[in-house]
Amino acid sequence: MVSHSFHPSVWYKISTGAARVAPLGLLALGGCGLQVLEPAGDVAQQQAHILMLSTGLMLLIIVPVMALTMLFAWRYRASNRAVEHRPDWDHSTGLELIIWAVPLLIVIALGAVTWISTHTLDPYRRLGRIAPGRAIDAKATPLEIQVVALDWKWLFIYPEQGVATVNQLVLPLNREIRFRISSSSVMNSFYIPALAGQIYAMPGMETKLHAVLNTPGKFTGFSANYSGAGFSGMRFAVAGVDDASFARWAAQTRTGGGLIDAKAYRAIARPSENVAARRWSSVQPGLFDRIVQMCVDPGTPCMGETMKHDMQGKMGGTMGNVLPVPTNNNASAKPGAMEGALLRAPENLGKSPRQPSPPGTPLDPVHRTPANR
Repeated sequence: MVSHSFHPSVWYKISTGAARVAPLGLLALGGCGLQVLEPAGDVAQQQAHILMLSTGLMLLIIVPVMALTMLFAWRYRASNRAVEHRPDWDHSTGLELIIWAVPLLIVIALGAVTWISTHTLDPYRRLGRIAPGRAIDAKATPLEIQVVALDWKWLFIYPEQGVATVNQLVLPLNREIRFRISSSSVMNSFYIPALAGQIYAMPGMETKLHAVLNTPGKFTGFSANYSGAGFSGMRFAVAGVDDASFARWAAQTRTGGGLIDAKAYRAIARPSENVAARRWSSVQPGLFDRIVQMCVDPGTPCMGETMKHDMQGKMGGTMGNVLPVPTNNNASAKPGAMEGALLRAPENLGKSPRQPSPPGTPLDPVHRTPANR
């Protein structure tokens, strides 16, 4: 039997290198702050518990499998003549029961945890508690904050306080907060690790998030979805303060900063990177709703009005009515012009005159280069 081992000098070098690298790893972990596992909000804390529970359940399979793999490899090595080798063995009812029953039980447990937590922590659902053992007052109203993802910054509107900020979010402690989230141009993701999980922000749509901040301090929020060149600088400061400090901040913000209306919004919505925090002392009523409805620009109809008009025109104003014969509202006014293909009767399909190709050099369909004539 041949024994393989490292020379003592090699072991010394390995242990010395590990001792030098370990503090760097701890330092890196300390810099992260572990906000995901030690958050400042009750919603994020419950999500952290789910993460740890799910990891523990999965480790019930991973750890024994890894340990048994090493044990079997050592015990049944070719040089070990003390154990029986059965190369033709292929079945054991007891092992089959263990191999299938244990993972099945873990999957059932994970499914139960996922089902319960999905409904309990639904971001659209109002909170059931402020903190462990502290139920929320049924008469208390949440603080509403309207969030708009811009290129590449964040706009926060406080309708109750009548103020707005860019890249600065101030939250009162132990009060339920309702975030109404949208986007100005592309899909984005609103994420404050210390507060709650990420929620997507999409143009022309509104998503919601209910959360609470329980610990005072300064935190960071950012976009968790790539959205273009300035994505890396799309961060904002988050401050958790008591009620008195929050009231003072709102009062100070209302003393100066100007009005943010449709014109001011169009100016700040222009793409810009690494934008410093900014605030406004007043907000045009209904601005957020017009952002969601994509009708901030003058003369642009809101999506709700367009859909209402379409329903009244195409469905007789009642959802239950039979659809009328479709008409092409965009058809050309020229005499003899035919309707679009989707609105044309089957016998008239394929009868439109072919439009001539535009002038210029045709492109080769394979290589997308000018073809030889």
